[in-house]
Amino acid sequence: MNSSGATTSSATSGPSDTVAPRRNSKRPKYSKFTQQELPACKPILTPGWVITAFTLIGIIFIPIGVASLLASRDYETECIPPNARNNKLGYIQDPTTNKNCIATLTVPKRMEAPVYVYYQLDNFYQNHRRYVKSRSDTQLRSPTNENDTSACDPEDNTANGSPIVPCGLIAWSLFNDTYAFSRNNTTLNVNSKGIAWKSDRNAKFGSDVFPKNFQNGALIGGAKLDPRKPLSEQENLIVWMRTAALPTFRKLYGRIQDDLEANEKLSVQIANNYNTYSFGGKKKLVLSTTSWLGGKNDFLGIAYITVGGLCFFLATVFFVVYLFKPRPLGDPSYLSWNRNPAGH
Repeated sequence: MNSSGATTSSATSGPSDTVAPRRNSKRPKYSKFTQQELPACKPILTPGWVITAFTLIGIIFIPIGVASLLASRDYETECIPPNARNNKLGYIQDPTTNKNCIATLTVPKRMEAPVYVYYQLDNFYQNHRRYVKSRSDTQLRSPTNENDTSACDPEDNTANGSPIVPCGLIAWSLFNDTYAFSRNNTTLNVNSKGIAWKSDRNAKFGSDVFPKNFQNGALIGGAKLDPRKPLSEQENLIVWMRTAALPTFRKLYGRIQDDLEANEKLSVQIANNYNTYSFGGKKKLVLSTTSWLGGKNDFLGIAYITVGGLCFFLATVFFVVYLFKPRPLGDPSYLSWNRNPAGH
């Protein structure tokens, strides 16, 4: 009641009243997503579920890993004559010795064309800092930059000062083993066209850049190049100069355009020229086709076997623990706040 005797009343909003949201409010609109009310799977990981899951992973992964490790051929010792195996380095460095050898491959299962031919090197560190930097990308792209060899030491210039094209340790150490395949005395052609990345051929290696003074020094590092062909067409060089990140790597050599049948015998004439003996490396010849898993890769197989074996081991440990020392689910006595202090 006020001074004039009139009665006034004021309305106050209670909890049940609806308050209109402010126009500039930053409060998000209500939704099950913002309020985390979406349906979700919340499984209870009982010992039985955990043991079963690990066992299934092991059953699936180990066979895949074993299958991924088949069909590679190690030849760095096989292609050394028995009387020279005590001095492999001397044999490979002797220019007068015949380094050709014949190896036989058995096709494990039918391989549909194209069959990819890879060479694999072990213990070869293409990712070494000085090795990776020993190249000139500007020289590879344009003939006007053939004198740009500042980053290519020690394979930058000849003794009389002429630039080496392509310069650097990467090109100098180009892989130079060769393979020739035949079956039933019939030659299998290996297509080496299109084995390099198209972006590398078109953008990194010039179509008007030709090799000059390459492998003309006293110490030959690897394969030689055809001075009549531009670098963009010498795809074995392009593949090699895309350096690998790991010490064990595989590079594409070519493709066999014929189907290979199961248990078929292939004769491979190998020119064992590349010196892996000075640093304890290994060379392998790999035939592979592509599948839903991609190409054949030893690392993938080893990873599958490792993970599968670890899952089997953990499943066995969990089963033994659960068998001899089971723990009832939902027992509050295992909670730390429900345990009585020692001595009480």
